[in-house]
Amino acid sequence: MDNPNAVAERILDNIERVIVGKRGQVEFALIALLSHGHLLIEDIPGVGKTMLARSIARSLGCKFKRIQFTPDLLPSDVTGVSIYNQKSGDFEFRPGPIFAQIVLADEINRASPKTQSALLECMEESQVTVDGTTHKMARPFLVMATENPIDFEGTFPLPELQLDRFLMRISLGYPSPSDEVTVIERQQRIHPIEELGQVAEVHELVELQEAVKGIYVDSLIKHYIVSLVDATRHHPSVHIGASPRGSLALFRASQARALLDDRDYVLPDDVKALAEPTLAHRLVLGPSALAREVDPKGIVAEVVGSAPVPGARVR
Repeated sequence: MDNPNAVAERILDNIERVIVGKRGQVEFALIALLSHGHLLIEDIPGVGKTMLARSIARSLGCKFKRIQFTPDLLPSDVTGVSIYNQKSGDFEFRPGPIFAQIVLADEINRASPKTQSALLECMEESQVTVDGTTHKMARPFLVMATENPIDFEGTFPLPELQLDRFLMRISLGYPSPSDEVTVIERQQRIHPIEELGQVAEVHELVELQEAVKGIYVDSLIKHYIVSLVDATRHHPSVHIGASPRGSLALFRASQARALLDDRDYVLPDDVKALAEPTLAHRLVLGPSALAREVDPKGIVAEVVGSAPVPGARVR
C-alpha cells in the first residue's frame, strides 16, 4: 500500500457524512478496527451508536450483522446451532449472526451474563466452538457493542472478563447545537446512511492492519506504557488494575493513532491520548472507592499526570 494514511483519511471522511461533529470518536472506532480490537460504546439512546457501526461497514464493504441483545436471548442465538439433517444423517452447523466481519452487539448489557459470555471466545480467539467443533471467524472481525448506562431499567453489568475483551470504551455524547442542526438538515428527505458508498476494499483494511504492526515503537515508549498500566495496579482506589491485555491494547492502539497521523513512529502523546479509553474500563475499584463514586477515568488521568514522560532520543 503506497499511502496508508490516505486510505484511512478517506474512510474517516466518509463516515463523517453520517456521524457529524464526532471526529475524535470516529478516529477511536477506526483505531480499534486497525488494531484488531473490539469497541464498546456506552451512552444514552439516540446519539448515533448504531449508525457509527453501520457507517464503518458500508465504507469498507464488510459483511455486517446486528444482534439485538434482550433478556431472553440465548447463547445459541449468537453463535449458531447444530441441526440434524434427516437426509444426510449428520448434524449440520447453522452459523449465527456472529459470523460476520463487523458485528453490532446492540444494547449488550440487556442480555444475561450467560449470553454475554457467548462472545468471549470469538472476541479473543476469532473462533467459535459448538458441539466440540471449532469454526473460524472471517477476517477482519470487529465486535462493536453498545450499552446504556447501568442505571437504566432492565440492564445487567458487564462482567470484568467481558470488559477486558474490549480494546476501548468510548462515549459519543450529545452533538453541539450547530451539529444537531446539520443532522436535521441532512435527514430532511433521506438518511445519509442510505446514500453512503464504499470507499475502501476489505483487502485495503487488512493491509492497513498489517501496516499498523510495522509502526516503530521505541523501548522508552514501551516502558512508559507498562509503567502506566502498572501504576493502575498500585493505586489506592483500585482493587484490580489493568491486565497485560491492557498494555497490549494501549501499545497497538498507539501504533494505529500514529498511522492516522501519518507517522511511522509512536510519540508519548499517542499513549496519553489513548490511556483513558483503553484502560479505564479495565479497572475494578475497591469498596471504599465505589462508595465514594470514584470515576475510573479520573484515576487514569491521575496516573498519566504523575508518570514521568520519556524524553526524545535518536532512533
